[in-house]
Amino acid sequence: MINVVGLGYIGLPTALMFAAHGVEVVGTDYNKELVDTLRAGRTTFEEDGLDELFREAVDKGIRFSHEYQRTDMYIVAVPTPYDKASKKVDAGFVARAVENVMEVCPKGAVIVVESTVSPGTIDKYVRPVAEAKGFVIGEDIHLIHAPERIIPGNMVYELKHNSRTIGADSQEIGERVKELYSSFCQGEIVVTDIRTAEMTKVVENTFRDINIAFANELAKICRSDNMDVYEIIRIANKHPRVNILTPGPGVGGHCISVDPWFLVGDYPGLANIILAARKINDSMPDFVLERIHDIMKESGLTDVGRVGLYGLTYKENVDDMRESPTLQMLESMERHLCGGQIKVYDPYVTRDVTANQYHDLDAFLRDVDMVVLLVGHDEIRENMDKLKGKIVLDTRHICFLDGVYRL
Repeated sequence: MINVVGLGYIGLPTALMFAAHGVEVVGTDYNKELVDTLRAGRTTFEEDGLDELFREAVDKGIRFSHEYQRTDMYIVAVPTPYDKASKKVDAGFVARAVENVMEVCPKGAVIVVESTVSPGTIDKYVRPVAEAKGFVIGEDIHLIHAPERIIPGNMVYELKHNSRTIGADSQEIGERVKELYSSFCQGEIVVTDIRTAEMTKVVENTFRDINIAFANELAKICRSDNMDVYEIIRIANKHPRVNILTPGPGVGGHCISVDPWFLVGDYPGLANIILAARKINDSMPDFVLERIHDIMKESGLTDVGRVGLYGLTYKENVDDMRESPTLQMLESMERHLCGGQIKVYDPYVTRDVTANQYHDLDAFLRDVDMVVLLVGHDEIRENMDKLKGKIVLDTRHICFLDGVYRL
C-alpha cells in the first residue's frame, strides 16, 4: 500500500494514477474539508481528465483519510513555498510530513518526496529530522526524491508520458521505486542520486524562466522604440537554431515563478542570469499596468472603472491562480491606477477572490470599454467578435481584430 501525503495539485492526481493502475492507495491530507469532499465523490479542482481518473481510482478502491497510515511506502507531495526575503525554500511542510510519517511507519519504510525542493534540501532538513528521532537512514527508513514533472491543464497525460527522475541513496531502493512508478509511467525513468534529482528539477524550470525572460525583455526593448516584437520574433524564429518564445504579462504557477528563486537564495553571487530573469519576469505585471495607463491616455478613457481584466488564472483553461500575473497586477494596481476599481472576469474562477469580479462574460463586457486579455482561455478565443468596438490590450497575442494594442 502507498500512503500519499498531501492531496493538492500534485498529490491528488498522483494518488489517483497509482490507484487506477492497481496499486492500493490511501490519500492523506490535514485539510478536513478537502478530504470530506473527496470522500463524497468530488474532485477539488478542475483538470482535463481528472474526474474520469478519479472515478477509475475510486472503482479500484482508493481511500482518503486525515490520518497517516502504517505502510512500507509513502509519497510526500506537500507545498514548498519560498521565503520572499531570503529567496530560500521553506522546507517546513516537507520536514513535518516526514516527521509525521516516522510516527507510524514500520522499519524499512520508503519515503518518497515528490515536492520540489532546492539542491541539498533533503540533506539539510529531512535527514536531520530522521536522525533526531533515532532512525538509521538506509536501514530504518529509506529516503527518495522523485520530483513531479507535470503541468496544470495536461496533468493526466503528462503523468503517464513524461520521463521521471528517481533520486536515491542506493541503487537497489531506487530500482524498487522505479518499478512502482512503472505501474503507470510510460516515459523513461532515470535513477540517480538525491542531490542530482533535486538540482535537475529546479534547473528545468529555471531554463524555462530564462527563456521567457528573454522574450519579455525583447517586448520591453521593442516597445521603447516602437518596433513590433511579434513580427521580429516570427522572422527570427525562421532561423533553424532559434526558437524565441512569445512574451506575456508575467510568469505564474508554483514552478517557474518559484523554483529559480531557490538557486538565487542558495547561490548568491553565482546565479546572476537567473536573478536577472526573475526580475524581468516579475516586472511584467507592472509593465502591463503601465501599458494600460498609456493606452487609456491615448484613447481618452479616464475612468479606470471601465477597464476590465480578462483572466485570473496563471494559464489558459485551468482554475489554478497560484502566483498569477493578474493577481500580481491587482496587488500593485493602486500605485499605478490611483485606487480605481478595475473589473475582473475569469470563466474558471467561480468563487469571488477580488472586488468587482464578474461571473458572466457578456455582463463583464457590457460594463467595460477596455479589455485587457491576460489569459488565453478557449472561451475568449471563440468569442473574439464580442470584443469589437472595445479598446483591447492583448498580452497573449491571441486577438487579431483591427486596432488591437499589444505589449
